[in-house]
Amino acid sequence: MKTGYTYTVLRYVHDISTGEFVNVGVALYAPDACYASAICRHTHGRLSSVFPGMDGDGFKRLMRFVQSRMEDMGDSVRDELPLDGKPKSVMDIAHSVLPPDDSSLQWSPPGSGLTDDPSNTLEQLYERLVGRYDKRPDKDRRTDEDVWRKYKRSLDSRHVLKHFQPQTISGSVEEVEFRHAWKNGVWHCLEPVSFDLSARESIREKAHRWVGQLWSVREAQEEFKVYLLLGEPQHADLKPAFDHAVRLLEEIPVPNEIIRESEAVSFSERFAREIEAHVKPSV
Repeated sequence: MKTGYTYTVLRYVHDISTGEFVNVGVALYAPDACYASAICRHTHGRLSSVFPGMDGDGFKRLMRFVQSRMEDMGDSVRDELPLDGKPKSVMDIAHSVLPPDDSSLQWSPPGSGLTDDPSNTLEQLYERLVGRYDKRPDKDRRTDEDVWRKYKRSLDSRHVLKHFQPQTISGSVEEVEFRHAWKNGVWHCLEPVSFDLSARESIREKAHRWVGQLWSVREAQEEFKVYLLLGEPQHADLKPAFDHAVRLLEEIPVPNEIIRESEAVSFSERFAREIEAHVKPSV
């Protein structure tokens, strides 16, 4: 059965005086489905090409903040009954995360529609309003963030994303930051890794880079386990390079699981059940 929703687009306005902007995210709210979430871009390459001199690192921090706060609001919509009732539209939620002011991030006027799958509709809106304008070497190539959304969807449907947080694992001289981590005695760190690249050498180099990064924190004081959530190349002629990359990743010297894309749903559901069992109050 279809349910109503409202959405708003997050815009990066580089210069308020000129009003030039680039779409950088989408937020969606479907009250009857108790659903609220957002997708924000986590790269700044396109913006840097349009607006040279922008603060790329600051932009990425802002995007992580907005994404995290919108997911928190989604958890609140699902799990709590606000004393003053549900928000009336997506703008109530969006403005509670980023109030209207003269900053570089601005919400667009709201749009609306009907959907039988709010999460899928949000992804479609993001691709149509934000992702389609990205300049990629090949429009079919997927980023790490694209791969994460495939795994995230099952986790989101089980309402466990609120238990994830960023975590930095430190070795003696290096450190690795994971954006999606959950602690149950040890840190369980989920890392999407897209091998949907344009060349065999790029696939091999990315695998080597991850082996090297995790080798550098193999003696970290905190116990942790890494789950590499792989995105496979879509072109058949790159499959041998991907299989070789997987063999390289199997040499990682820390506790790990390597999850292929065909296992995305089953892994996400299994991981969600583990979280649910851990956080469920004992009777």
